[in-house]
Amino acid sequence: MSRDAGRGREWFGFGQDPKLVQEWLRQNNLAYGGLIAIGVYLVQPFFTASSLDLTARNCVIAFSVAIPLLAGLLVLNRQEVFRGRSTGSVVVESARVVAQMCAFVGVVAGFWHILWVAGVGMLAGGLVAVAVHSAGYTRLEGDHFPDPRDPGDPEGERG
Repeated sequence: MSRDAGRGREWFGFGQDPKLVQEWLRQNNLAYGGLIAIGVYLVQPFFTASSLDLTARNCVIAFSVAIPLLAGLLVLNRQEVFRGRSTGSVVVESARVVAQMCAFVGVVAGFWHILWVAGVGMLAGGLVAVAVHSAGYTRLEGDHFPDPRDPGDPEGERG
């Protein structure tokens, strides 16, 4: 991998706006802390249970992976905030994906353990939330990125 990969999300075209990078770092910080709190809260009753059914085991296993990864990402996030940029490391990006997916699986399994309809609701709600965030983000930030196909915008500035 090239040395440019360490500069964060620049190779996606996102690293150009320092304010946007700072906002992503703040959002990551909130998400990691929130997912750790949710995980600890959901797993806590299972520590004293004499036996666990399949959904409870899935919840515990998913959060046993997610919580340490999220904690490591939370600490790394403070360094990223200090430096004002994202690491861009493939290992870190992979850990983010695994941690967030495991946390999502853990939340769905925890709610499914309580009531299967609640688990389905969390699954559907989570998928809709991703679609809402993606649509909103694209609408808000889409005009801020230069269009490389636009010959009338040589500097990549839109406005």
